[in-house]
Amino acid sequence: MIIKCDKMEFPNTPFDDSNISEGSKIGRKMDKRKQIEGEVREYKSKNLDAERRRRQKLSERLLELRSLVPNITNMTKETIITDAITYIRELQTNVNNLSEQLLEMEATHGEELETKSEENIDTAEEMANWGIEPEVQVAHIGTSKLWIKIVCQKKRGGFTKLMEAMNVLGFDLNDTSVTASKGALLVTSSVEVVRGGQIDAHQIREILLEIIRGI
Repeated sequence: MIIKCDKMEFPNTPFDDSNISEGSKIGRKMDKRKQIEGEVREYKSKNLDAERRRRQKLSERLLELRSLVPNITNMTKETIITDAITYIRELQTNVNNLSEQLLEMEATHGEELETKSEENIDTAEEMANWGIEPEVQVAHIGTSKLWIKIVCQKKRGGFTKLMEAMNVLGFDLNDTSVTASKGALLVTSSVEVVRGGQIDAHQIREILLEIIRGI
């Protein structure tokens, strides 16, 4: 038995790939969305790390500030900063007060120096008006004993400096008499030379003259 089939012909129409193209587009969009979401998550993660480090540094600075301020009433951030501001203002007030005291002390010291200078000028003028000149006399009264007479300008602390200088020279003073008059200071004393001091009267006189000029 032989069966014959007629030849079938299909219309010459193009292949419809619209469904495949649409699926590819959707896939690419999903991939792009995943990529964007990943980048967003990474960005947020970096921001969180940076914020965490910032807060950690802030906490460390607050603890350091707390250790420097003696009176902290509470451990909150606001209280620590407020107490620190109060403490700094107190320090500024103390600095201003100390500066004022220092200026007053300097002014007082300057006035004292001026007063001393005026006193020295007054005593020098008074001595000059009375015709009194600085003078030193030295005479032997024994093997190691001397009689000394000193006339010098009367100055504040001058007698103390004179006694200190004579002590350094190895002089032991006895029967010392001190008189202040007419801007001058008159000192007479019986002196014993000790500790290997000078016993030459002329040399001692020259040394004492240098001492009272220095005073």
